[in-house]
Amino acid sequence: MVTRVVAVKNLEKYIGQDLSELAKQYGVTTYLNGKQNKGWKGLTLEYLAGLSNDNKQAPNGLGFELKSTAFYNVKGQWRPKETFAITMINPNVLSETPFFKSHCWEKLKSLVFCAVSWNGRHNAKSELLQVQSFDFLESETLIREIEADYEFIRNKSKIDGFGALSGKYGKWIQARTKGAGHGSTSRAFYARKELIKEIIKL
Repeated sequence: MVTRVVAVKNLEKYIGQDLSELAKQYGVTTYLNGKQNKGWKGLTLEYLAGLSNDNKQAPNGLGFELKSTAFYNVKGQWRPKETFAITMINPNVLSETPFFKSHCWEKLKSLVFCAVSWNGRHNAKSELLQVQSFDFLESETLIREIEADYEFIRNKSKIDGFGALSGKYGKWIQARTKGAGHGSTSRAFYARKELIKEIIKL
């Protein structure tokens, strides 16, 4: 089993390299039937980290999970391209579960972030920019502010109903619809771009 430390060290060897070229070495196809294979970066990063793609234990390593986050260059500065989903929200579980016992917290503290470059919609080239195993325990202020976001969202759901949750609440994390259409009743916790920039400093 590959530990978090080993996985990070393995990945750091490939910083500055094009993942699309590395994908070929592992037989990972970047395009399928003329459309970009959305999962190719994740699969490639797992191979580079030393993880087996058919190993689904804990979650795909020894108590950690890889997350690739796209950045694009604006006037010489790297910026996150988008937010990312942390975990789906079950209304009943949210109501009953404080932050430090939540799946949201478990997921956040388990992530190893891989910053990759985005070079256009139909451009397969993607450079590995940075690998960051972010230890939230090193920043108590940030932890408490994320906890405050979660508890605000939790109370909002209790008082105004699960349907009242939207992306406008929360400094670092938000709870918004996931799925097609504005009528979607599902919600997921998302990391805002500000949190991504706080984790990965480029």
